[in-house]
Amino acid sequence: MNLQANASPVFTADLLPDVPAWPDRAGDPSVRLSLLAAGISLPVVIEPAVAGLDPVQWASAQREAIEALLCRHGAVLFRGFELGSVAAFEAFAEALSPGLHGTYGDLPKKEGGRNVYRSTPYPEREMILYHNESSHLESWPRKQWFFCEQPSRVGGATPLADIRQVLQRLPAEVVARFESKGLMYSRTFTAGVEPSWESFFGTTERSVVEQRCREQGTDFEWLDSDTLQIRTQCPAVISHPFTGERCFFNQVQLHHPFCLGEEMREDLLDMFGADRLPRLVSYGDGSDIEDSVMALIGEAYEACAVRFDWRKGDVVMLDNMLAAHARDPYEEPRLIVVAMGEMTARDDVWQPT
Repeated sequence: MNLQANASPVFTADLLPDVPAWPDRAGDPSVRLSLLAAGISLPVVIEPAVAGLDPVQWASAQREAIEALLCRHGAVLFRGFELGSVAAFEAFAEALSPGLHGTYGDLPKKEGGRNVYRSTPYPEREMILYHNESSHLESWPRKQWFFCEQPSRVGGATPLADIRQVLQRLPAEVVARFESKGLMYSRTFTAGVEPSWESFFGTTERSVVEQRCREQGTDFEWLDSDTLQIRTQCPAVISHPFTGERCFFNQVQLHHPFCLGEEMREDLLDMFGADRLPRLVSYGDGSDIEDSVMALIGEAYEACAVRFDWRKGDVVMLDNMLAAHARDPYEEPRLIVVAMGEMTARDDVWQPT
């Protein structure tokens, strides 16, 4: 097991006991709860304690208790529940949160399921940096699941970071700047680069795309006949809708050129120019987020990061508004299946100032 956590926790890790309590004082004798290691607040691990436990029936019956654990810890790792197929995983996630999201344009659909996806198709030698799913859009899933269909031979962890802790590690003046200005995400859909705008929006009709952007409060511009650029104002910091806790909720690492590395950054600038980068993020007023701030953010994420080795059949359930996730480099094969639920509208939790 490969674990990283705060040397001196600043949020919940120093307050939670080594063995978390089931929300119902009577407990549930059919499962046992634990943490990966002392002083680490997420994920809470739930494992069957009896043979023959039906995971879907159990999840449905214990939905409220699991919700309470999720709001406390930010992530739950279900281990040993014998979910032997993609369909079994989808039924399990559906039992925990009926009505999974099935129209997500950034990920390819997964064979063997209806409303589940393959993980991000990104070069296995590169790390996918920390982010909260869809936080750059007008709505996002509050809950997200990852199912390990096949662990990789080497690497491939899914690092998790409690974004309440991340926020507390950032300097107060940096947090104040993010809160007051918010973020502006720019995305340029260029043929052959990432998903096409047709795939992302699920249509080939430009008029449909334009209407959807207007409805979502997203600025758009056709840079040429087949190149669409959209710009969306979103938060960098939110208050969780249920717990009220302040969280560092965004995708700045996935959109800021600083995080690409010098060589890739220069290559992309040469290919597209500063105004047509596939992804870009600035403060909400259009001013640049300083490289020095991005360095602090990277340090804060890694200080809070928790890593564990995937086992076949594992399911991780995240509160996407309490925990960020990433992906470490790996050697194939690695098959992780994704599900999402409880879509939350940006305008319900944040308004630009």
